[in-house]
Amino acid sequence: MKIDYATFVFTCSILLSAIAPAIGQAGKRDLYELKTYHIENAAQEAMIDAFLKNAFIPAAHRHGIKEVGVFKPIASEPDAGKKVYVFIPHKDSKSYFSFPGKLAKDDLYQQAGKDYIYASHTKPPYKRLETSLLQGFTGSPRYKASGVTGPKKDRIYELRSYEAATERLYEQKVKMFNSGEIDIFDKLGFNPVFYAETLAGAQMPNLMYMTTFENMEKRNAGWNAFRVDPDWEAMKDLEEYKNTVSRNDTRLLYPADYSDL
Repeated sequence: MKIDYATFVFTCSILLSAIAPAIGQAGKRDLYELKTYHIENAAQEAMIDAFLKNAFIPAAHRHGIKEVGVFKPIASEPDAGKKVYVFIPHKDSKSYFSFPGKLAKDDLYQQAGKDYIYASHTKPPYKRLETSLLQGFTGSPRYKASGVTGPKKDRIYELRSYEAATERLYEQKVKMFNSGEIDIFDKLGFNPVFYAETLAGAQMPNLMYMTTFENMEKRNAGWNAFRVDPDWEAMKDLEEYKNTVSRNDTRLLYPADYSDL
């Protein structure tokens, strides 16, 4: 049976409306969009920067999203110049599901972003766009802006994804964070932006979190302190938390000069 696009979109909207109240525990925990632009050249990066700075972020502010984070790999990373990360926090599922429709009706956004929105298929602004949907931990349900200061070009925003071999082991690692690991990071001044469970993404089951430091030296000092912290020593080898991480994917980023976070 052939279904036209309009019918498909309408059906999806009805289904999403039905499940939306259950996502984000009716607003008790943030929902996060984490977009990753895969780019091939400086021209694409410039087009994305112009779109985010002049169109997307101002529109997000107009429609109730207080802060948007934009991050790029530091020069020493193998994917430097090849990715742009965009972090969009939503306070609840209503914000998440209604946001695209608000952008579609926003004339200022459409005009300011026309070069990106109407880019030719022969000169696209990116190679691929990857999106993950995340939900704040129960132990850290809301994001918060980093407390670090100093030049943005020197800051280190560390984005980590901890993958697990099974759903059960993943849930145990989430429990570990909620039961004390977050407290250790706070004690040692890791300046977290968010901790989140992945609801939809390419590397599930996995959790993701972002911590921040004024520079690489402070980042390295923080992790050195973490490894020998007595609270971490007391919990890391507990039987219930063994084998909970099968892969640690670490990205070292810096914030774009127009990033809110």
